[in-house]
Amino acid sequence: MTEVSSETTTHTPATKPPRRRRLILLVASGVFLVAGVLAYRHYWMAHPVGSGPAGPVVAAEPFKSVWSERKILFVGLGDSMTAGFGAEPLGNSYFNRLVENPVDEFPEMQGLCLKKVLPQLSVANLAVSGSTSIEHFDFHLPKLEVQDAETFGIVVMTTGGNDVLHNYGRTPPREGAMYGVTLSAARPWIASFRKRLDQMIEAIEERFPGGCCIFLGNIYDPTDAVGDIERAPLPLPPWPDGLSVLHAYNQALADCAAKHDGVHLVDIHGTFLGHGLHAQQFWQPHYDAADPHYWYFDNLEDPNNRGYDAIRRLFLIEMARVLPGRLR
Repeated sequence: MTEVSSETTTHTPATKPPRRRRLILLVASGVFLVAGVLAYRHYWMAHPVGSGPAGPVVAAEPFKSVWSERKILFVGLGDSMTAGFGAEPLGNSYFNRLVENPVDEFPEMQGLCLKKVLPQLSVANLAVSGSTSIEHFDFHLPKLEVQDAETFGIVVMTTGGNDVLHNYGRTPPREGAMYGVTLSAARPWIASFRKRLDQMIEAIEERFPGGCCIFLGNIYDPTDAVGDIERAPLPLPPWPDGLSVLHAYNQALADCAAKHDGVHLVDIHGTFLGHGLHAQQFWQPHYDAADPHYWYFDNLEDPNNRGYDAIRRLFLIEMARVLPGRLR
C-alpha cells in the first residue's frame, strides 16, 4: 500500500485569518471614510442657523420709565446692515426692532424698544444696501436736513464693510472696493476712511443743533478670525491680507469713537465671532457652545434674522447705558 505523504497540499484553516483580516480592514476603512465625510460636512460645510433669541441679554429695568419727553429723530445711516437686507420680513431688521417690537417678538424683549421710552420719536432710515462710506458721505448724508433746536438726534450708522468686501475680487482693488488688496497698498485708503469718518460725524452733529448721540457699529468677520474667506459659500478668491485690512478699518472706527464724545462704538465684530463659517468647530477659540450657529444671511455680507436680533440687542444695551443720562 502506498503511503500518503503528510505534506499533501490542502486548504487548511490557517489560510483563512488573512482573508478575514482583509475583510475587517476593508469594512473599517469604509466606516472611517463615511465618518470622515460626515464629519467634514458637519464641521466645514453645514451652517445651521438655530432658532430662538440670539446675542446678549438686555436688562429690562432701564425701559420701565420714559427717558425723555423731547422730540427725538432716530436716523439710520450706512449700508445694507442698517437698511435691513436679509431680514425676513423687513420688520425684523435691527433698525426696525430698535424702534418697536415685531409681532413675533421674544417674550423677554417685549417693551424693550425706543418707542416705549421716547414717546415723541420720529424715524428716518437713510441707509442704502450695497453702499460704501464714500457714498454715505457724498450722497446719503446730504439728505439729512438740519433739525430745529428742540429736536435731539439719535443716529445709528454702519459703514465701511462694503469698502472692504467689494468687489469680491472680480476687479483690481481700489478705494471703496478693496477686496484682495495688500495691507501696504490699502494704507492710504484706510487713512482716507479715518478722515471721512470724522467728516461724517461733524456733518451729523451740525444737523442737530439741539444735540445728538451717534452709535457706530464696527465690522464683523464671517471667517471667525480664521481668515479663510475662500471657504465661503460664495466663490471668493483667497485674500491673505484680508484680516489685517479689516482690523485696520475697525481700528479707524474705534479711534473715531474715542475722539468724539458724542460717538459710541457698538462692538458687532466681537459678538459675531464664533457665529460665522466656523460656528460648528468646537476647537476654534471663538466657539460658542451655548449657541454654535450661523448668524449670517445667504450672501455672507448681511445678518440673518438671528444676527439682526443680536445686533439690535447690542445697540439697545449701549443706548440704555448712554441715553437716559444724556437726555435729562
